[in-house]
Amino acid sequence: MDIFDSNIPFIARDISWLSFNYRVLQEAKDPSVPLFERIKFLAIYSSNLDEFFRVRMANHRNLIRIGRKAKRQLHISPKQTVRTIQKIVDEQQEEFASIFATQIIPELRKHKIIIKRRLDLDEEQQLFVEDFFRDHMLPFVQPVLLVKDKIRPFLNNAQLYLSILLQPKNEPDSPSEYALVKIPSDHLPRFIMLPSPAGEYHMIILDDIVRHSVSWMFPGYEILDTFSLKLTRDAELYIDDEFSGDLLSKIKTSLAKRHVGPASRFVYDGEMPVEFLEFLKEVFNLERFDTLKEGRYHNNFDFFQFPDFGLSHLKNPELPPLAYLPLEKTKDFFGAVSKRDHLIHVPYQSYDATVRFFEEAASDPDVTHIKIVQYRVAKKSRIMQALLKAIGAGKQVSVFIEVKARFDEEANLRWGEKLEKAGVTVHYSFPGVKVHSKLALVRRLEGKDAKLYAYLATGNFHEDTAKVYADFGLFTADERIVNEVARVFSYLETVKMPETPFEHLLVGQFNLRENLEKKIDFEIQQAKAGKEAWMILKMNSLQDPRMIKKLYQASQAGVKIKMIIRGICCLVPGKKGWSENIHAISIVDRYLEHARVFVFHHGGEDQMYLSSADWMTRNLSYRVETAFPIYDENIKVEIMESLQLQLNDNVKARVLDESLSNTYYQSGNDLAIRSQVETYFSAKRQSEEEVKQK
Repeated sequence: MDIFDSNIPFIARDISWLSFNYRVLQEAKDPSVPLFERIKFLAIYSSNLDEFFRVRMANHRNLIRIGRKAKRQLHISPKQTVRTIQKIVDEQQEEFASIFATQIIPELRKHKIIIKRRLDLDEEQQLFVEDFFRDHMLPFVQPVLLVKDKIRPFLNNAQLYLSILLQPKNEPDSPSEYALVKIPSDHLPRFIMLPSPAGEYHMIILDDIVRHSVSWMFPGYEILDTFSLKLTRDAELYIDDEFSGDLLSKIKTSLAKRHVGPASRFVYDGEMPVEFLEFLKEVFNLERFDTLKEGRYHNNFDFFQFPDFGLSHLKNPELPPLAYLPLEKTKDFFGAVSKRDHLIHVPYQSYDATVRFFEEAASDPDVTHIKIVQYRVAKKSRIMQALLKAIGAGKQVSVFIEVKARFDEEANLRWGEKLEKAGVTVHYSFPGVKVHSKLALVRRLEGKDAKLYAYLATGNFHEDTAKVYADFGLFTADERIVNEVARVFSYLETVKMPETPFEHLLVGQFNLRENLEKKIDFEIQQAKAGKEAWMILKMNSLQDPRMIKKLYQASQAGVKIKMIIRGICCLVPGKKGWSENIHAISIVDRYLEHARVFVFHHGGEDQMYLSSADWMTRNLSYRVETAFPIYDENIKVEIMESLQLQLNDNVKARVLDESLSNTYYQSGNDLAIRSQVETYFSAKRQSEEEVKQK
């Protein structure tokens, strides 16, 4: 099926993503969200949008440069796509500015937190700002006069600048001139505390300190006005051929060029005069589609740095991760896993059990091998330290590192080099595919035999993201699963196709897509036979045209489908004649929903899989992903209860529909159900019950 088949209801991927990012913006304007959390959601929205322009919009602009050939081959107009995206982004940016100006700033003032502009400073604050500029900022601002065709400074990626409209003093009839200075947010905090009256918190944004001081940098000129700007550069690595030569070297070479890539977005203050903007476009060789109007300030992801002044009541109530006692407190870790499967649900439960899996393996004299797939790694990683310790203890350690994980390539390369120096066997990326599976394997001698233990997860081995990403992790010694996990590692290490097919795991490049389609087909057959047929699908993104067509067929056959999709959803739920039996929601809340769960009724078997894979073409066709079955009935019940809480969420769930309205879901329940909070307290009750039993 062609993506652009007009006969198939299909929401364009990037339009759907922008709708998701709007759900993030909804959190920023929700008055029930604590004030500092609303500010954080402004930062998340901005950070998401910045990455979108560095990756997706850069791709669209490349298609525009190709011209008619792209339109003929893709059956779309890249220019029209960019126009649509820019229109949506413009509307969202206007709302962003309004939320900040009319909601956030007044709320801050209620709590005596005052963001001052330069003209609002009292005498003491003016002196402070002037001293601060001289002492901390002067070496970094790099003032330069702009002269067309002669002086064209290089704009660093995502760096803030102040463009200046000025005129020589005592020459009122001379034409205006233009200049540029750097706002050194790469060296200094964006929010600077000012001398404040007792009980108040006054601050100024770094940009406005530069505005206040700009006349000193151009003493022979009168400053007429100033306007902030920023250039975002294309983040794609553009490796021409992954299949020949040294892929690792090509990645390193491409990384060195990323920060000097072509423009993907030039953001400017909407108050900038048209002639000034046209001058800058000419100086920096920008095209019309490269420019995007914003407000007075850019790089709003710097709101992540917004000070909290110790006012904890303006933040989310603490929900400290709960210890998973069966594995965190046991004296025999591998014995506990050998007896039964165990599931952790982060961040509701602590990630310590996962870390202990590796630390126990490193120190256990009976462990001979440790294997792991690393996609994204924390800067300070106890897991990586455990692997280094294991090498020191004489164990065989093998790590597959995916160096094509976008924006983590350099960090992954550094870890790979460090591990290799320590003696770890490191395997790197395949040409043409990414390895996205979240797997670990331990081999342990027990008597005369060797036993395998595995950890399979929906999220990365990353101690930091485990505090904010909602994911599942399964510990198992079930031979049906661990033997096939070993088979995956053999493939990653040798690049030889397994002799025995996978029967339990669904693995990308082997049987993942095929088996998912078979399971949907089975539900279709059951529905046509008048039998009960349903699916519950939870994932980050649904974009793959083949899977969408299959889901439409299932709905038309009478299969009841419930979906929980955080991000992109190109399928149109609830459309007459196509998807009346499909109900879809998206949950955006304090934690990022990251787990993938697929449940198929399958004639009463209620087959359940956890997975690293979304239903996007890239995941199903161009990645090594893993979906793993849940065989333990108690764990099945636990996951189903979590899914039901989300399906009944009437506080943070939005309805996904053709209009992209993002209306909040009304379940008809008089009781407010906020699924993430309910999940936490459900886990807490379970933990307390375990303590009582002990």
